[in-house]
Amino acid sequence: MNITDLLSPERVVTHDEIGSKNRLLEQLGELLASSSPVVSQHEVFEALLNREKLGSTGLGKGVAIPHGRMAGLEQPLCAFIKLGTTVDFDASDGRPVDLVFALLVPEDSTEEHLQVLSTIAEIFSNTAICAALRACATDDCLLQELHQWESHRISA
Repeated sequence: MNITDLLSPERVVTHDEIGSKNRLLEQLGELLASSSPVVSQHEVFEALLNREKLGSTGLGKGVAIPHGRMAGLEQPLCAFIKLGTTVDFDASDGRPVDLVFALLVPEDSTEEHLQVLSTIAEIFSNTAICAALRACATDDCLLQELHQWESHRISA
């Protein structure tokens, strides 16, 4: 599964300050809904928020992977935000997050959902890619770093 195939440049952004977990989920809802005529920003926000109510998707080490299932989607959608100012995300280690990768999958797509989540977790378990993403000041840099990580992963 190539994560960069699920991202479009307009859904990879640096953001100086979001302020709160809810506002971050709203921003992710806007990014994800902007590329899909079948879901609204509010529906995406609600799906992400409902998943968070089951338990935080903050992995620790400043990383969160909010995700959810959506009726009407035909393929997974991803968005990535790098925050300039961290946000409390109720992560297991108590640290606020600054790297946030959101995922929406079709409602009945269990295996694909797990594969994509696994790949995203693999990205963020790599301290070198996390450092490179944190060093980026532009949206293009973020996307380029993700492409580069994926290229190395595929060729390994």
